[in-house]
Amino acid sequence: MKIAALAGGVGGAKLIHGLAKLLPPDELSVIVNTGDDFEYLGLNISPDLDTVCYTLAELANPVTGWGRKDECWTIYQEIAALDGPKWFHIGDKDLATHILRTYKLNQGLTLSEITAEFCRCWGVKHPVFPMSDQSVRTVVHTAEGEALGFQEYFVHQACEPVVEHFEFVGIEDARPLPQAINAIEACDVVVISPSNPWVSIDPILKIPGYVESIREKPLVAVSPLIGGKALKGPAAKIYAELGVTPSAWAVASHYKDILTGFIFDEQDHHELEKIERWRIIALVTDILMKNDQDRFRLAEEVLRFCETILNRSR
Repeated sequence: MKIAALAGGVGGAKLIHGLAKLLPPDELSVIVNTGDDFEYLGLNISPDLDTVCYTLAELANPVTGWGRKDECWTIYQEIAALDGPKWFHIGDKDLATHILRTYKLNQGLTLSEITAEFCRCWGVKHPVFPMSDQSVRTVVHTAEGEALGFQEYFVHQACEPVVEHFEFVGIEDARPLPQAINAIEACDVVVISPSNPWVSIDPILKIPGYVESIREKPLVAVSPLIGGKALKGPAAKIYAELGVTPSAWAVASHYKDILTGFIFDEQDHHELEKIERWRIIALVTDILMKNDQDRFRLAEEVLRFCETILNRSR
């Protein structure tokens, strides 16, 4: 069974890691959000892309889920000592990624070409694609009238501003990565990982061409919320500030026009009937991923659920 997975953030990367342990490289492709890419200290940073790649390479910091394990902070500390910007934490190993990415972009290579090179060097066998080689930038418009780059909102201001709406600058001119579209067309099921729907998955889906391809396939999404709360990140806060009660039902509603199956946590079993009214096939299970064993367990359940959905359509 071939899976094309959409991902962003730590939760998404965890499920992708589990799936990669169960599926060979020709049966799993990953399409990653790049809407939160930005420039910092003159460097091109791709937070979601790096998190997914580091996780697949088993290089990610196991405590934070982002950045590199066994990291050192000499350059960051020196920048801080010189009164430089220090709100975005970049360790020395992570810095090498950003320096080389920026260098190669300036040489004329595309983000997808650079990502493929990095994955080869890190020993990542499964294909990982940025959603586009064109720049898309997520801008957070706040209730105070500010327009903040996503990392400014997420890291520098610790998600404190009240969100009014999101803008994806450059989305109209962005094109889906052809390899990503090919992966969707060749797959049996598209899986949306437990990533923030507003800022990790929407930037992918809003690039013209992705939804049209996805509609031709069964789509299974995994909720990033448990009991109305996000385990990491501001998803629940965003839902509430946009006037939607955060819940598994709210996540299913976000995708319902293209959704075939939905996986959500046992704590939210009371929402099953509401979700099934939309003729969405549902699986209620333990979706919490505290360790590698949980990742592999949930990935196995996702794949069995995908098989069930395929069998129903035959």
